Amino acid sequence: MDLLGDDYFMSKALQLAERAFEEDEVPIGAVVVHNQKIIGKGYNQTEKLTDVTAHAEMIAITSASEFMGSKFLNECTLYVTVEPCVMCFGAIEWSRIGKVVFGANEPKSGYSSKGLAFNHKVESISSVMEDECANLMKAFFKKKR
Repeated sequence: MDLLGDDYFMSKALQLAERAFEEDEVPIGAVVVHNQKIIGKGYNQTEKLTDVTAHAEMIAITSASEFMGSKFLNECTLYVTVEPCVMCFGAIEWSRIGKVVFGANEPKSGYSSKGLAFNHKVESISSVMEDECANLMKAFFKKKR
């Protein structure tokens, strides 16, 4: 069986981010993967749901937890188009996700800009499809101005 790589799953997260863009939401998408299968997905819906917690990562983690029947996602990987914020960092920490892969860095509100480090062993990979992820964010905020 051919293993699907980080670019494949990031492209799936990017498709969700594009959906958020189309719905006039900040264009961030996320998928949770277990054994090469997407088990949770989400995109930002804070405006649509009038809920500040409706971030792509939060929705994807909730969906994955429901699929797994567990609050712990140790053997899962979260792919997200933009570096998670502090709130999402907390959800990643509490859910014990094993690996986080993100596209564009978020120097203002991303978890690494706040000096946060995971308490449990989380592999973290940045800059996967970084240009595509960053360009979508730039296009969204340019449209807003």
